[in-house]
Amino acid sequence: MLINKAKYIFLLFLPAILCASVTLAESDFVYNSKAKRNPFIPLVGSDGRLIKLDKGESNRTSDLWIDGIIYDKHGVSYAIVNSKVVGVGDYSVAYQVLKVEDNKVIFIKDGKTREEKINQEGDK
Repeated sequence: MLINKAKYIFLLFLPAILCASVTLAESDFVYNSKAKRNPFIPLVGSDGRLIKLDKGESNRTSDLWIDGIIYDKHGVSYAIVNSKVVGVGDYSVAYQVLKVEDNKVIFIKDGKTREEKINQEGDK
């Protein structure tokens, strides 16, 4: 008899539970990016290329912009410079990549080296 009462109570509250879950699922969620990149937008297109994002390039003080580094201490490392993936020997804005380190890239142009550190979140 106790089991039958429990079933009836459950069946009584089931519509309320379902309505509450549907109401919660339908509530609109608005992501506030605070002027930063929305993490829900993919960085790579369907063709495998990096998508160029508007990051306020007019505020950049350098012609070389390090967006990211893929560093392998025992292998080949790459950097994302001005939204393009480059490795040692590649060129970006007339500078050749000399070395990719864990937090910076060393370039060479006309025999002079230039170090650019990776841009931290919030840098423009």
